[in-house]
Amino acid sequence: MTRLIASLAACATLTIAPPVAAAPRVERIVMVMRHGVRAPIIGEVPADTRVKGTWPTWPVAPEALTPHGAAAIAHLARYDRRWRTAKGCPSPGSVVVWTNTAERTIATGRAWADAFAPGCGLPVGHLAAGRIDPLFEPLRARATAFDATEAVTAIAAYTGGADALTARHADTIRRLDRVLGCGDPGGCSTPGPATLTPSANGTGVDFTGPIRSTSGTAQVLLLQYVEGMPMAQVGFGRADAGTIRKLGTLHAALFDVFTRSPYMAAHQSGPIGQRILSTLADPDGPRIEILVGHDTNVTAVAAALGVNLYARGFAPNDAAPGAALVFERLHDARGSFVRVSYRAQPLDAIRSGATVVTTRRLRVPGCPARCPVDRFEAILRARIAPVVARR
Repeated sequence: MTRLIASLAACATLTIAPPVAAAPRVERIVMVMRHGVRAPIIGEVPADTRVKGTWPTWPVAPEALTPHGAAAIAHLARYDRRWRTAKGCPSPGSVVVWTNTAERTIATGRAWADAFAPGCGLPVGHLAAGRIDPLFEPLRARATAFDATEAVTAIAAYTGGADALTARHADTIRRLDRVLGCGDPGGCSTPGPATLTPSANGTGVDFTGPIRSTSGTAQVLLLQYVEGMPMAQVGFGRADAGTIRKLGTLHAALFDVFTRSPYMAAHQSGPIGQRILSTLADPDGPRIEILVGHDTNVTAVAAALGVNLYARGFAPNDAAPGAALVFERLHDARGSFVRVSYRAQPLDAIRSGATVVTTRRLRVPGCPARCPVDRFEAILRARIAPVVARR
């Protein structure tokens, strides 16, 4: 009897586990992606920059995507194939790849499409050469009611002014000079004073000075590293991974001017933000849409959302080659919601050709972790500038 009572008592303490909730269903995805590793742009390193050593040669023309960069994009695309729910080629229109008109963006889109759906000939769309795509270059396209004078005021308020921005990065500028190795106590380039003024045609701002001058040089050194060049050639043999990351803060500082103040973020992300919302809301639209542009596009959308970008080996808010902001519209028993993340390869993975890819979930201020679709739409729409008829 005692044994029976003990058994009954034990049974009385058993609880039935609640049913495991089904994983949410992915309804639609939009990615805003930077192009892959490219050769330097002509003038990216100021012409008067003095160095101890020789700049390495690149395997492709200036600005073009490199074969190594295309291989890294293919790794990302194979990682992104986790979203594919059916075998075989995607049905027509279910996966859309749209790029800016620059060769590096088109080639990135092609590399991604061919690795995402091998042998399927997935189309890669873009405007004709010479046309300005407002999705990726909204200021040049006059796609919003941008006011250059108002922009300068807003940037100055956000950064504290061009001189203050320079002062915050003075130590890193000196570190760059040590890498360049010219030996000039006054620095290895002559950028002149830091100024920020409305552009003459009113479609942007003109920014001069040490940050403008050094940011491009820092990016070129990073490109040498991720291209996989011998370390004796990366920064003339004077820049390791830690140095590359530190110098990346100079490149990220450029976005403090061009994309990260609330005013610039609103106008730089106006058309592409509207495209994100339209695609996520369209039941007849593509299931996956890839928008391949530039670091300005990724950083502007991130700034509009109020989130920061972190990838292993990169300076904060310095968008990695091939990195993307990912917007997923998901559905479960409680309804539809949006999940935002930042998908990137670590610095050393791009360099080595490793298949490592990381995804970092992003919490949009004002939005709960499981953000209802209507709430996400209201937040983003309030932070982007309306698209206007082209003037």
